[in-house]
Order: sequence, then C-alpha cells, then structure tokens
Amino acid sequence: MTDNVKLPLYVQTIREYLPHRYPFLLVDRVTDIELGKSITGYKNLTINEEFFSGHFPNKPIMPGVLIVEAMAQIAGILGFVTTGRRPADGYIYLFVGADNTRFKRQVIPGDTLTLHAELVTSKRHIYKFTCRAMVGDELAATSDILVAEQVM
Repeated sequence: MTDNVKLPLYVQTIREYLPHRYPFLLVDRVTDIELGKSITGYKNLTINEEFFSGHFPNKPIMPGVLIVEAMAQIAGILGFVTTGRRPADGYIYLFVGADNTRFKRQVIPGDTLTLHAELVTSKRHIYKFTCRAMVGDELAATSDILVAEQVM
C-alpha cells in the first residue's frame, strides 16, 4: 500500500490511474481515500455530455449503465491507489460483474454525482466493492461491483 496520496486527486492524476479517456472517463475528482478501505469522488454532469443528446433528447437522463460504470471507475481508482500500481506499470482493472444493482433517482444535467466505494473483499486479484452514487443527499444508485486485476 502507498500512503503518499495527495488529495484531492484532479483529473490529470485520475488519468494516471484509469485508462479511460473522453467521453468515457466518468470521474472528475477524488476527494477522499482511505487506503484499502474506501474512496469518494464525483462526476459533474452538464448538458454537453454526449449521452444526453440521445438519452433522451427531450428529457436528458444519465443512462443507468453509465452510473454503474462511474461506480466501477471510482472502485478501480481505489484498487490502483491501494496497491500502488498504475496502467503505466502494466496493470489494468477490468469490470467483471455487478450484483444487487438498484436505481433510486434519475441523474440529469446540472447534477453532481457523488461516487462512493468500499472494498469488501479481495481474493486472487478479484476485488469486490460495495458502491453508491448520490446526488446531494439523495441516493441515485447502489451496486456491488466486481473488478479483476490483470497484467496487460
């Protein structure tokens, strides 16, 4: 584990931990990390997000699968920061499953989607996280996310 994480993590540093790029990078900032335990960050949503133009043109709503992907990305950052590894070191975390996924609130332009992930277990390079996405004090979604560490 590494203890030299300077918070907040801005997008320039997040891009060192995630291989995703626009328009698929869904974490703007990391505000809190407890190594090996939990992470909090957020995604600011504007009407300029590409997915809003088609989902839905007259009533833009963030697709649920992208909310789940955002939760998986914040969990992946926790995995990378905890292990002290990065994609540049030849590692990647792959999204391999989601269980108990529930959506409670629509996420729309102007919302800040706050992302939380807690590490539940890790076994043989498979990590399980319990995740939630919030808008303000309202729960938007929850999911148990599984990611696998893989050497590239």
